[in-house]
Amino acid sequence: MVLNEPLGDYPRTLTDSLVRYARQKPDQVFLSMRRDDGRLDALTYGETLAKVEQIGTALLRRNLSLDRPIMILSENDLENALLFLAALHVGIPYVPVSPPYSLLSEDYLKLRGVVELIQPGLIFACDGARYAAAIRAIAPKDAEIVTVINHLSDPASTPFSSLLQEADAEAVRRAHDSIKPNDIAKILFTSGTTGKPKGVMFPHVMLASQRQQVAQTFAFTLEEPVHMVDWLPWHHTFGGTHNFGVVLYSGGSLRVDTGRPTPELVGPTVRNLKEVAPTLYQNTPAGLATLLPHLKEDRQLRENFFSRLKLIYYGGATLPLHIWHAYDELSYETVGERVMITSGLGCTEAGPTPTSANWDPGYVSLVGHPVPGVIAKIAPVQNKFELRLKGDCVTPGYYKAPQLTKAAFDEDGFYRTGDAVEFIDPEHPERGLKFNGRLSENFKLLSGTWVDVADLRAKVISAMSPLAKDVVITAPNRDFLGAIVFPDVLECAKLAGLPQNATSADLVSAPKVRKPIQDALNRLNREGTGAANRIMRVVLTEEPATLDTGELTDKSAISQRAVLERRTSLIQDIYSATPSDKVLIAQP
Repeated sequence: MVLNEPLGDYPRTLTDSLVRYARQKPDQVFLSMRRDDGRLDALTYGETLAKVEQIGTALLRRNLSLDRPIMILSENDLENALLFLAALHVGIPYVPVSPPYSLLSEDYLKLRGVVELIQPGLIFACDGARYAAAIRAIAPKDAEIVTVINHLSDPASTPFSSLLQEADAEAVRRAHDSIKPNDIAKILFTSGTTGKPKGVMFPHVMLASQRQQVAQTFAFTLEEPVHMVDWLPWHHTFGGTHNFGVVLYSGGSLRVDTGRPTPELVGPTVRNLKEVAPTLYQNTPAGLATLLPHLKEDRQLRENFFSRLKLIYYGGATLPLHIWHAYDELSYETVGERVMITSGLGCTEAGPTPTSANWDPGYVSLVGHPVPGVIAKIAPVQNKFELRLKGDCVTPGYYKAPQLTKAAFDEDGFYRTGDAVEFIDPEHPERGLKFNGRLSENFKLLSGTWVDVADLRAKVISAMSPLAKDVVITAPNRDFLGAIVFPDVLECAKLAGLPQNATSADLVSAPKVRKPIQDALNRLNREGTGAANRIMRVVLTEEPATLDTGELTDKSAISQRAVLERRTSLIQDIYSATPSDKVLIAQP
């Protein structure tokens, strides 16, 4: 499949857009962030470029390169943004790493593996005290440590402020002009939800071309500047490549959101969305679900949120229908019309949005069309069709991993996404594609029948909504299918008439919760046409999935693999000849 629209011209590097807007509108706010103490910090385009040139000067004097890149350990903040923008601007590769590798691990195994592979010449962490233990455990002796606050003495850290002393404009210009499109700009390590984390190489052409592809797909992002509030982490491609890049490419503004998509941590998100009215809101289904009750209850928040919103774009998982409908209803109630909600298919290795639906999908999760400049190939694998990709936005491979790189591409040079797709309408392939599951998540029953995990999981979540927050389908090489259900605490508490701080054990055992789940299970069982799409038993788990167990990614997506590996006792109970009373059994 080749999209007819050709890809337009795009800049050589992403920071060419920073230079452009610093000249055109130096006083417009580009980045802002409300600190934990309530203080609002902001950087205009002019201020950002001036600081980028100062930091770029300091980086050029440090003998950093692809063999000695910059490693960023800490979360999204203004200093983090300035550092990676400076690195991009002068052609020094940087490597943002998941903070949990430093903060939640006891053995630092994943972090140590990243360090051994990339051999960083400079390690950045905003708060030296928070990251001290990790830095002492893994930092190479010749690596410089840079911190913003709580500087270290062992090993000694360089204050971030010292990188802002002077700018050698000519040296920065020469370095920037010498960047070649295929030079590596950054390395992103995949989350590991489908295997061991790998270092995906992003050349400058990949970053720049994808921004133009998105702009042509959603033309409003260039017709007027994009204003966004975003918490998604910059060590993942959704937040750090896509969302940050959309704002910069359009000359818009980004409020760096320190909130997180959990009931306990969503407060900063609510505050930010009362202060900044987004024109584009991009989030995960978990993030949209967490924000929803606040939008329902707070009219000021709701009116500001929808006041100039043109698009809600979700990624990372399927959006449950009850969440979709709720946003539609709130939008119509607040501004008198629906706001389009849509998605596409994303992966770190392809920029990250090689396909997208830019039309109203009608409550269906779509892959859409290949964006301009991408060629898609549909290849038969197992009993499905795998989406494969080629284009400037596709990675050249994995860092220092030639065998992994070779395996990731087919004989024609197309990247194997591992995602299965099917035509929305086989008689009219021009109408686009829809998602048909991750090939690595699918498994066979004992009978040898393939199970389409993604499709079945979506059906179970829909049938049990709004009580089921997420579901994991069990299990390979068994006679029948089961499911581990992660309850939506707030919805279950509301239905059961229990306080929001009720224990998970109380919620999952409440008859008013168990009965609708049982009814949904019975209905699914009746509607199933065979063993591969019929759920026979479910268990409501009392323990939520978390980052530190590896069952939840930084984007709040469930790792099917991690849940199945970790919750063996629940799986044994589901398949026991005499299951406990926690297991619900389908009735005819």
